[in-house]
Amino acid sequence: MAKIGVMICGHGSRSQAAVDEFSVLAEKLPALLPDDWLTEYGYLEFANPVIRDGLDKLRDAGCERIVAVPGMLFAAMHTKNDIPTVLNTYGEKHGISLSYGRELGVDPRMIAAAGDRVREAVDAANAEHGDVALNDTCLVVIGRGASDPDANGNVAKVARMLQEGMGFGWLEVGYSGVTFPLVEPCLTHAAKLGYKRIIVFPYFLFTGILIDRIYGFTDQVAAAHPDIQFVKAGYLRDHPKVLETFVERITEQLGDEVPPTCGTCKYRTQVLGFEAEVGAVQESHHHHVEGQGASAPGSNVADCDLCVDFCTGECRLDMDHSHHHGDGEHHHHDHDHHHHAEYPHAKHPHGPESARKS
Repeated sequence: MAKIGVMICGHGSRSQAAVDEFSVLAEKLPALLPDDWLTEYGYLEFANPVIRDGLDKLRDAGCERIVAVPGMLFAAMHTKNDIPTVLNTYGEKHGISLSYGRELGVDPRMIAAAGDRVREAVDAANAEHGDVALNDTCLVVIGRGASDPDANGNVAKVARMLQEGMGFGWLEVGYSGVTFPLVEPCLTHAAKLGYKRIIVFPYFLFTGILIDRIYGFTDQVAAAHPDIQFVKAGYLRDHPKVLETFVERITEQLGDEVPPTCGTCKYRTQVLGFEAEVGAVQESHHHHVEGQGASAPGSNVADCDLCVDFCTGECRLDMDHSHHHGDGEHHHHDHDHHHHAEYPHAKHPHGPESARKS
């Protein structure tokens, strides 16, 4: 049989803490895979090693087949465009068998991991402040936010399954960037609903600027509503159920029937509001920031004169500003390099425009 190599493809971040957390997760996976498989990881942008470096290591070690997976929760531009372009280009150049698996997606194990993080937050709040019934609590789930309704819709599905599975009184869903509603308008709306406690849960794998943004806006809205108890839940990190899901995404590629990817992808089928993007050329837009490093200029709030305590995302609205630190997907220096379709609701008052009033 061909020698198997496993490639974990991460997004990468300017936050060293985020890069460290991803590496911890990636380094735990080999123990859950067959002993004779080799595992490497790499990042699409900013951080090192880059994906190509990991592929080189596997090929140099004699791997004849490489099984790659995106280290991401949902399938949007990075998973559908950028990573496949890097992998396909590499496979064609070196003539190596290379397959690409599904994102973590909406999976019972991921729901269980999320439920554990929310439950930990509820238990800690009850211990510190006294019990509040779940039906007197509003759950706010914050997802990454993308220009792809497929990914945004999956955040909403995960959120609904958490609410219904645990019995929260109400649910609101927000996003940290790109789409709507963003964090501040979402939390401000939730504060009007009359609930005694609001649990804010970032449905993210790792820390970074966006987690800072979510917690920062939570503190800001909480200060304006002292009668409501705001509780910040932890993100997923290397929860055992997350690791289990990664393992299945890897091993299922070697089965007799490989599950399809991206069933409601806007590039494959007409999705309401995004019909013009069917059949769009899929290419990577991240070569210019590949391996740039987590300590690159513009990586933190100290480098930006638009923000004070945390990244609000206002830099997205002033493209000519020279000190943007970005939001994890698009950054001040890459607007001339991105050629994807314009997001149809970019001017929505509860989307990125809402950062102006912060």
